[in-house]
Amino acid sequence: METTISSSQAHPNLILTAQGVTDIRAQLGNIPIFDNTLKAVQEEIDAEIALGIDTPIPLDYSGGYTHVRHKRNMIVLQKAGVLYQILEDEKYAKYVKDMLMQYEAMYKTLPLHPKTRSYARGKLFWQCLNDSNWLVYVSQAYDCVYNYLSEEERNKLETNLFKPFADHISINSPQFYQRVHNHSTWGNAAVGMIGLVMNDQELIDRALYGIKDLKLDTTKKDDDGGFLNKDGKAGFLANIEEPFSPDGYYNEGPYYQRYAMYPFLIFAEGLHNVKPELKIFEYKEGVLLKSINALLNLSDADGDFFPLNDGQKGMSYYNDALVTAVDISYHFGTQDPGLLSIATEQNKVLLDDSGLAVALGIKNGKAKPFDKKSINLSDGPNGTQGGVAILRNEDIELVFKYAAQGSSHGHYDKLSYSLYEKGEEILQDYGLARFVNIEQKGGGNYLKENKTWAKQTIAHNTVTQNETSHFNAKYEIGSQHHSVLNYFSSENENVQIASARETNAYPGSEMLRTMAIIKDKDFEKPYVLDIMKVVSNKDNQYDFPYYFLGQVLSTNFEYKVPETLKALGSKNGYQHLYLEGTAKAKNDNTKFSWLNKGKFYSLTSVTNTNDEILFTRIGANDPEFNLRREAALMLRRKNSKNTLFVSVIEAHGSYSPVSESAVNSNSSIKELKVVLDTEPYTAIQITNVNGNVKLFITANTNASKEAKHKLKINDKNYEWSGSYYFN
Repeated sequence: METTISSSQAHPNLILTAQGVTDIRAQLGNIPIFDNTLKAVQEEIDAEIALGIDTPIPLDYSGGYTHVRHKRNMIVLQKAGVLYQILEDEKYAKYVKDMLMQYEAMYKTLPLHPKTRSYARGKLFWQCLNDSNWLVYVSQAYDCVYNYLSEEERNKLETNLFKPFADHISINSPQFYQRVHNHSTWGNAAVGMIGLVMNDQELIDRALYGIKDLKLDTTKKDDDGGFLNKDGKAGFLANIEEPFSPDGYYNEGPYYQRYAMYPFLIFAEGLHNVKPELKIFEYKEGVLLKSINALLNLSDADGDFFPLNDGQKGMSYYNDALVTAVDISYHFGTQDPGLLSIATEQNKVLLDDSGLAVALGIKNGKAKPFDKKSINLSDGPNGTQGGVAILRNEDIELVFKYAAQGSSHGHYDKLSYSLYEKGEEILQDYGLARFVNIEQKGGGNYLKENKTWAKQTIAHNTVTQNETSHFNAKYEIGSQHHSVLNYFSSENENVQIASARETNAYPGSEMLRTMAIIKDKDFEKPYVLDIMKVVSNKDNQYDFPYYFLGQVLSTNFEYKVPETLKALGSKNGYQHLYLEGTAKAKNDNTKFSWLNKGKFYSLTSVTNTNDEILFTRIGANDPEFNLRREAALMLRRKNSKNTLFVSVIEAHGSYSPVSESAVNSNSSIKELKVVLDTEPYTAIQITNVNGNVKLFITANTNASKEAKHKLKINDKNYEWSGSYYFN
């Protein structure tokens, strides 16, 4: 008679399962990507074992030795535990046991971390967030060696290390734990995962639902200026409900979604394996698995995530958190063959059940390209708080942000955008001001310039009114509002459009921005048409920057360069901009071309003779060189109530430094003209150098797909159905 052990009793059962171990051992030597990953991990951990165990007394911020060592230890413990299970070699289990016992001996008398900067100090690390990271990984290691340890050893670890550790990041740090934020997601996962291994229902409930009967001060803020517990919601399930839209967009943006996806998915996998009755992957209509598709779509052609809100450039789906996300999504989702192609690019898999599923899928030739198309991702728990639209046409990608504030990591940049060609930035979003885990730069933490520059409106490709940021750069105001979609259209592969309205950033002013990528046979590559319509109840100064990367090639205006560089202003980000050149617009169209990484780009803007043109460069009032010295061209329009900014951005041609040949280095636009601008419609005429004329009309008010329109422009009648007209 066969004996069956319930999953809550058998170990491992959290991420790697007893059945998974059996299946993996049966396939070893026959699954190349898994075998190669296993070999690399084995070499890595063998080298660590040879070095010996070091659990130093905590001392440093991010990037310092003790911080890096404890962070390294958590990863090494997790990997060593997995190796013990797969290879059945006791040296790995002994190594895990010995290190855990060193931590147990130290933790019993360990005070709070000596660095006092964080709103929630940890013990091993300067903030509870990193302590939570540690426990998420180490709980997996404990699960893998659970049966290797004696009952006495388990009791010792659970009583002196794991339970107090879980209590510190939750009960003792409610301001960190009892909230909806990526920090608390890590805390919930840490408490819940060690609770699953220990079969401690009280810890599991604390993880899922928050600390029972706890009320916090709803006015208190964290280090980033976000409210700690404004709505009283807490626990892992609340952290799924609130930040994710039904489309899987995470309100803090892709950089922090990537960071949070690991605890979201790894704890969900543990819950699925140990508490299948919760049906965690079906929670909120399966949003956790949907979110991975959304996150992968929020990356450029090279797999780098778009730096919306606080985001470090260069973070990509090659990060280990995304290896986890892709493997879990494939295994527990619909076995999407597109995920296998990304796993192939990542060139490694998890050493567990989901990694095995991916390895077998790749081996059996099931991989297909992951197809990124234009996509509109709603924001907010119910998908009603704006969103992010990504327009894609051939190699051109445009990211248009009309979302909610994005928690405390949000920027004040309503209706901003960034533009890419084949993964290279054409017009950039600055991202965050931080050198993550580089101790010499502010202990690896956020720099003050993140607030004084990176979050300010003028740091983004959108309109700044009267040198003041949207919502006065006040989180309390910004977090109450979001932009509203006018329309999104991607059915016509030649014309991809996103249009959205913002009415709260500046009281008394309304902004409507319509952005299109248009593929036209008269142009070498698809071009961007950008229409920003501003309606206000008073005269304002409007600044409209283009943060281009590369070398200035040509202009159709004469500019003066000052002998001495001075800051453009004194606050709201302007104090960080040097004024490098000034001009007056001379023509109905202002033209500017630049060269970057062997490709040419041209901007054509509709201007009037009162418009000022400013060349600016980031870096003023930055004595520690914390900011990148990058340039912008800025249009400044003074004493205007209602106004319209219209421009076309072209990507064209190429330059080879090897053959020294420039191909198609000139703009293809002869004239850009506003032929109608009323409350319901704006019509733009685009004439190319060969004299071919195209007309684009956007519906500013009645923009539904079913709407029928009749319009007369210059004695010619136009009729169409839908949100826009282009011909």
